[in-house]
Amino acid sequence: MPGLRGPSDYSQEPPRHPALLVNSKEPFNAEPHRSCLVSSYVTPVDFFYKRNHGPVPLLDHHIDKYSVSIAGLLENRKELYMKDILKLPKYAVTATLQCAGNRRTAMSKTRKVKGVGWDISAIGNAVWSGAKLADVLELVGISKHSHISPHGGKHVEFVSIDKCKEENGGPYKASIPLSHATNPEADVLLAYEMNGETLNRDHGYPLRVIVPGVIGARSVKWLDSINIIAQECQGFFMQKDYKMFPPSVDWDNIDWSTRRPVMDFPIQSAICSLDEVNDLRPGKILIKGYAVSGGGRGIERVDVSIDNGKSWAEASKSQKDGITYISDDNERNDKWAWVLFEAEADVTDTTTHIVAKAVDIAGNIQPENVEFIWNLRGILNTSWHRVRVHIGGSNLSSAKNSV
Repeated sequence: MPGLRGPSDYSQEPPRHPALLVNSKEPFNAEPHRSCLVSSYVTPVDFFYKRNHGPVPLLDHHIDKYSVSIAGLLENRKELYMKDILKLPKYAVTATLQCAGNRRTAMSKTRKVKGVGWDISAIGNAVWSGAKLADVLELVGISKHSHISPHGGKHVEFVSIDKCKEENGGPYKASIPLSHATNPEADVLLAYEMNGETLNRDHGYPLRVIVPGVIGARSVKWLDSINIIAQECQGFFMQKDYKMFPPSVDWDNIDWSTRRPVMDFPIQSAICSLDEVNDLRPGKILIKGYAVSGGGRGIERVDVSIDNGKSWAEASKSQKDGITYISDDNERNDKWAWVLFEAEADVTDTTTHIVAKAVDIAGNIQPENVEFIWNLRGILNTSWHRVRVHIGGSNLSSAKNSV
């Protein structure tokens, strides 16, 4: 790729905010403290989780020399330069990205799993700006709303420039169905901005894919090429990772070919205003967190319990300031984005756990126990989010009891 290269070591990594909680230094994987997530609807770039599979790529030359090739089942291969992409209509899409391994640490407490030990903050909400993939594909003769291209393509593969050990030093790659890629309402982007600023290196500079409503693994960074292919991508992260298996499957009996790659993420919520274990005084407390569902499904309800699920109160939900959130109103809502929730509760000396669960507009609800959805890779932990509390006397800090 002219101008863009994937380093073979970690000597040229970009700077990161010192407050991030580092789960892996090489490759760099980190998340903010959970309280950062509810400080604003749009997550600041510095506090957006960092997910890497190898050294972060570098642009060696001027951006004008950078290009993305579009090849595969096409009449003619095309080289797309940034000036070509910038000529296309620019769209801004507010979308929540979530690593499939978010909340893996809690799942690992049930039974050990393999993967980066994420808490609840491998998730963030940003405004992504760029060209719609549907417009880009029209440049190579593929019409909008196509299920199959004129030359038999059914999937769109995205190939990065980075180097991954899982790919034996090759690049990260993933794909989505052509029908998804060519649907303008799916809002799949080739993004060059995040929160109104040029992408930084950790988040895919100079160009990345954003696939809203789908696990973050399909939103490929540092884009090198786009391939129109007949079958889904055969890369490691599509065929031997990010698949959902039942609790009965272990590393001795796993057959990766029996499961499809995960795409839409399930309904998810988590409490961010409290740590996993908290010392509190009796009295009023404000419980805050996030809720989101994949596929553009709105959040119908968030329920909060201070008696470990015996009784529930409905939390308030919000997205943009001054606009009432209605779960199925996609004219006013950001359909691909999380909601932030709040609930006031009165904790007493009988309170031991505070719990949150969410329901989306399709009636999907989070499962009660992580044991029911345990899987050997620790992905898609969407069980009720529980935090423990110890209720003590007046000598305890009142910070978290403030309303």
